[in-house]
Amino acid sequence: MTQIFLYDTTLRDGTQGEGISLSCNDKLKIAQKLDEFGAHYIEGGWPGSNPKDAEFFARQGELNLKHAKIAAFGSTRYKNTTCDKDANIQALVEANTPVVTLVGKSWDLHVRHILETDPEENLEMIAESVAYFKERGKEVIYDAEHFFDGYKANPDYALLTLQAAIKSGADCVVLCDTNGGSTPWEVEEITKQVAARFEGQRLGIHPHNDCELGVANALAGVRGGARHVQGTVNGYGERVGNANLISIIPDLQLKMGYECVKPEQLARLTALSRYVDELANMTPNPHQPFVGYSAFAHKGGIHVAAILKVEESYQHMDPTLVGNEKRAVVSELSGRGNILYKAAERGLDTSREEARQVLEQIKELENQGYTFEGAEASVDMMLRRANNSYKPPFEVIDFMVITENRQGRGLFTEATVKVKVGDEIRHTVAEGNGPVNALNLALRRALYQDFPQLQRVHLTDFKVRILDSDAGTAATTRVMIDFQEEGTTEFWTTVGAHPNIIEASWRALIDSMEYALLNGNGK
Repeated sequence: MTQIFLYDTTLRDGTQGEGISLSCNDKLKIAQKLDEFGAHYIEGGWPGSNPKDAEFFARQGELNLKHAKIAAFGSTRYKNTTCDKDANIQALVEANTPVVTLVGKSWDLHVRHILETDPEENLEMIAESVAYFKERGKEVIYDAEHFFDGYKANPDYALLTLQAAIKSGADCVVLCDTNGGSTPWEVEEITKQVAARFEGQRLGIHPHNDCELGVANALAGVRGGARHVQGTVNGYGERVGNANLISIIPDLQLKMGYECVKPEQLARLTALSRYVDELANMTPNPHQPFVGYSAFAHKGGIHVAAILKVEESYQHMDPTLVGNEKRAVVSELSGRGNILYKAAERGLDTSREEARQVLEQIKELENQGYTFEGAEASVDMMLRRANNSYKPPFEVIDFMVITENRQGRGLFTEATVKVKVGDEIRHTVAEGNGPVNALNLALRRALYQDFPQLQRVHLTDFKVRILDSDAGTAATTRVMIDFQEEGTTEFWTTVGAHPNIIEASWRALIDSMEYALLNGNGK
């Protein structure tokens, strides 16, 4: 298998994405994780551009890298000066990395109007900068900025810029689609022409995603002869982002037959994606290919029935190869197979007739405003209750909530709950800052005596959605409640829907408490 070298620029180009900010500690942690995953190059930042990047390079010795090389990024020398007097070049020297990545202009439009210099001077800037670092024993990667736009506008000059870098000893020249406007057929054809012109020279590809072609262009570049691919984790980057390495890697390795990382490293792909999202304080995209929570989720009844027989019938690959897993989603579009799959997943012995009954119940409830795609704990409870031998840990007899605005005291809410546990009836009262809070506290007060473990179970999120706003105050309300066990990452979600928001909330609360007790939460 032909080796593809992975160059990750999450810590530099990725942080140029709007809303992305990483501390120096975050960057060090991500670098360590990328090394464990098998990245060949990790671009740490632009030395001298900001204190955070300067700190990263000063602390790079803290990293225990087994595989990757750290690269410092910067531009070729400034016009009309020399490398030893150029502050940017000297900052790259001080970064003391084994790899230096230099970016230079390939498009004569940029040379004349952005750098405001002449084409010959730009060629000298490229050649002298590359040579300067080669003389100091560095591995030099040359990023040909705007190469595809430059080639389309003036191919002869664009090639001269590459030639200047190559003659000065550049180890790899990278063709950049900086504006993200090229198409895969353009990228492949132009890369082929460059490969033929500079036979034996390692080529790289650096696409952006402005036309949502970043991944496709990376693959096209490899088809054209590139063996070095630059991108970011989860596609972070300027404007709409860089090419997403999380998709590029399995596409190259599993679909095109190239080797990027070892199979055991590829199996960490999902974990890597979510780890970086967590440190960047970004919500993972559930629909991201390969690693998203929904990437191998099956909702249609026909689909689930098929994968229960032959898994590849509705899956393009085994999700475990990238560290993900398949799921069956329960909804009004489900078939009986979805229910049986979900029951087996949860270790429940559910008959086909019970599955049919639950399916009919789900379809009817979703017609009333429920949704079960994100409320699997409520599905769990429906499966249990469908079994005639099921005995609930407690039984709710009735409840009452009053809200008053009393003079001298202000707004006041009180909930009364009557619950049967075993043969005993508990009648409890609690005050809260609202009706749902009061109900939650009153129910807990009724259950704590027999189930003290519930004290470790906490409500973490409460979402309300009005489903038919044109009905005004008579509209149906859907409530989804998240609970989590203290000291763990385990959480579960339940749902309730009703024109009365208190009843909708109460149904979700009951499911959550019963689920917690039956699944050992809070122990």
